Amino acid sequence: MHAGLSVCCSEAVTTSAMTEEELVEYFRDQTKEDPDVASAVAAIRTLLEYLKRDKGETIQGLRESLKWATNRLTSVDSSVAVSSGGELFLRFISLTSKEPVDVSFYKKVMEERGQLFLDKISMSRTKVAKLCHTFIKDGAKILTHAYSRVVLRVLEKAASEKKRFSVFVTESQPDSAGRQMAGALRKLNVPVTVILDAAVGCVLEKVDQVIVGAEGVVESGGIINKIGTYQLALCAKAHNKPFYVVAESFKFVRLYPLNQQDVPDKFKYKADTLQMAGNLSEEHPLVDYTPPSLITLLFTDLGVLTPSAVSDELIKLYL
Repeated sequence: MHAGLSVCCSEAVTTSAMTEEELVEYFRDQTKEDPDVASAVAAIRTLLEYLKRDKGETIQGLRESLKWATNRLTSVDSSVAVSSGGELFLRFISLTSKEPVDVSFYKKVMEERGQLFLDKISMSRTKVAKLCHTFIKDGAKILTHAYSRVVLRVLEKAASEKKRFSVFVTESQPDSAGRQMAGALRKLNVPVTVILDAAVGCVLEKVDQVIVGAEGVVESGGIINKIGTYQLALCAKAHNKPFYVVAESFKFVRLYPLNQQDVPDKFKYKADTLQMAGNLSEEHPLVDYTPPSLITLLFTDLGVLTPSAVSDELIKLYL
């Protein structure tokens, strides 16, 4: 670790009432207590709690402490959403130089803004489901990939509107996440069939539309998502079937990959793999990149977007 970073980290820990171990434990407890919570939301809850306990006596100290805490969380969970959600949280709560500089007032306003941001993103899935379920017609056959809480919320909303539809879900190796998705859909009494990842091309001629989630939405309007999403999008394009993406705006990330190699390793592999693996070329990436040319529409809490409209919304978020 560089000397400057070491000093910054030690200052961040000593000026906060939450230690590094407590920070990580608090984050992990969020997902244990609420398995349905998005990892980014769990991270933002943790950062807000960290801010409330912070004992920093300077504005710069507060900022550095939060940056350190965000970096620490991304080293525990290397997903795109935790990275983008943490950065958006810091930008949302930060004050401009023209605003009051009293430290206690500054901290109070940061906490208020942080809670406002958390409340706002906590409603994201509901907004996405409200927009997307109208695109599911009665009798539709839908193909989805892996396990996505947002896709599940969309299908749950459609089922609650008494729409009749059936779902094909990929098994999604290496963790068989699709089986978890199938189990959740069966609880909603939705007819579901688990298919092999290799059967996507064969099944697509039977379906009306593809709906997938996203771990991250990049500047071009493309997405980073569970490995296998790219080949699913290619097959959907070949069969001329609409390929819909459902994602919360806190997953919008400032990246502009042009191909698979452009996706940073920190997003391709789990945090422990990055720390332990001697040679990443021998590891299988857990996500891939799907370019905007293969995506029909993105349903977000900011509205229904074409891929080309994503860059404008992303600029607004990060201004």
